[in-house]
Amino acid sequence: MDDTTSRVVLDAGGQAPLLQVAREAFVAAIDEGWADPRRLHAEGRRARLLLDGAREAIAAVVGARTDEVALAPSHTEALHAAVRDVALGRRRVGPHVVVGAVERAAVLNAADFVAARSGGRRVTVPVDRSGRVDENAFIGALAQPGVALAALQHANGEVGTLQPVAPVHAAARAAGVPLLVDAGSSLGHVDVGPHWDLLAAGAADFGGPGGIGVLVTRSGVRRTPDRPEDEDRWFPGGVSVPAALAAAVALQAAVADRDRADAARRQLVDVIRHRVATQVPDVEVVGEPTDRLPHVVTFSCLYLDGESLVRELDARGFAVGSGSACTSSALEPSHVLAAMGVLTHGNVRIALPRGTTRRDVERFCDVVPEVVGQLRDRAGVVGL
Repeated sequence: MDDTTSRVVLDAGGQAPLLQVAREAFVAAIDEGWADPRRLHAEGRRARLLLDGAREAIAAVVGARTDEVALAPSHTEALHAAVRDVALGRRRVGPHVVVGAVERAAVLNAADFVAARSGGRRVTVPVDRSGRVDENAFIGALAQPGVALAALQHANGEVGTLQPVAPVHAAARAAGVPLLVDAGSSLGHVDVGPHWDLLAAGAADFGGPGGIGVLVTRSGVRRTPDRPEDEDRWFPGGVSVPAALAAAVALQAAVADRDRADAARRQLVDVIRHRVATQVPDVEVVGEPTDRLPHVVTFSCLYLDGESLVRELDARGFAVGSGSACTSSALEPSHVLAAMGVLTHGNVRIALPRGTTRRDVERFCDVVPEVVGQLRDRAGVVGL
């Protein structure tokens, strides 16, 4: 297959291609870290050293202590555990959970679950048309009595908009409410900063293997395990040691390359934003244009549905997403775009992997107007 027909993956949101250094670490750790790290024999102790080393490396990147880092079977499980465990640990404070309207479905569903169980409610703070949460409304919600936990993503993985995490965290501290920051779309791509009490992410987002989630909890945050008692207090059964080591190596590599990758991918996103907006009729490019993640862009095309766009672009050799990254398998209208008050149908979501080239992006932008035009023609909506 020559370069003009090779496939181009533009859908790294939630599952980026595995970085080569992570692959190498995983393969090496299969031989060294295959044993159960809870066993006392030499093989088990060696696996434990690798697992502890992975946690130590992750802690160094996010600015935490090693004992504050827990590894989960997935990003979703890390988010669920954070919400459930803190809500249970702080049940005497109150039953309510404050969230932004564009959080991942995992956070929204967990907030509904714990609030309903305790007779509380999920307090949802609206966002503006760029996807940025209403900072004042969020701070006001934190000040209300009975709030057990607040959750605010570092950045939205669907539209790229960064959130006002620092001032919200300051207000949460003043109110005595722990703040869960979902950094799944940010970690390894931008600096997540120190403004959080709990931090969650998934290794697959930054080029690590699937099956590894990260949950970091600052000392002093009250968490009670919301599950049967087990030797592993937070995530019974543990995680794969080779996968954990590969995740840590991937994170270190992503952070080391972050500035270069940021500049390169930010330029490519600007190309997509400009060309789609100027060359595709009746299109809406959404999200904050500047204060955003470097690799994410979303646009929506009037008169079309996301499924037809994804399928047609896939047939042309371009892998893209549509709808919310956390619920797109159902290809339902995006709750993120709906909360923003923008066009929800005919959506294409781009998350550029590291290594995406200008040629890849230009080829994609060359194809999009033709694909949109043909699909509209088939649907009989040309000239409306």
